[in-house]
Amino acid sequence: MIPFIVSAFVAFLFYLVLVIGSGSVLFWSWEEIIAGVIIGLATGVICRKVFCKNENYRMLNPVRLVSFLFYICGPFLVELTKANLDVAYRIITGRIRPGIIRLRSGMKSDLALTMLAHSITLTPGTLSVNVDEKSHDLFIHVIHLDEGDEKKEAFEAEEIFTFMNLPAWIRRIAE
Repeated sequence: MIPFIVSAFVAFLFYLVLVIGSGSVLFWSWEEIIAGVIIGLATGVICRKVFCKNENYRMLNPVRLVSFLFYICGPFLVELTKANLDVAYRIITGRIRPGIIRLRSGMKSDLALTMLAHSITLTPGTLSVNVDEKSHDLFIHVIHLDEGDEKKEAFEAEEIFTFMNLPAWIRRIAE
């Protein structure tokens, strides 16, 4: 029952975010709210086993959800801005030396590893291309490798994220 409720509620909220501001008196019209409830219930029935595969509901904790919002609006936004400026600099100067590195993530759960991989992929100049499922290491394509970095076997996550330490935030949220 919990997977159905969670899936339906998330789908309903996502629908409301997509149609926000189209109502006349409130943010939404009554027709849109009713359509959102119907779409949410249908999504809950269809996707209840997709969104909640296991019986671990730790992300439903309000503290973790608030921490996730702070992560998105704080450290991730800072790293995103830094990466945008770095990519712009590299494009203007032509100092591009692409390569693939192995990143030891240190993550224990699949959710934390997925959050880290998506955070890396969403920042410009990097792309998560593969995961070693045994060691939870990520293989990342980067836009620039410094001289000598191609000889390193693997990088630690704390070496890459020196300023805002995204892996520590993700561990607090997802593990």
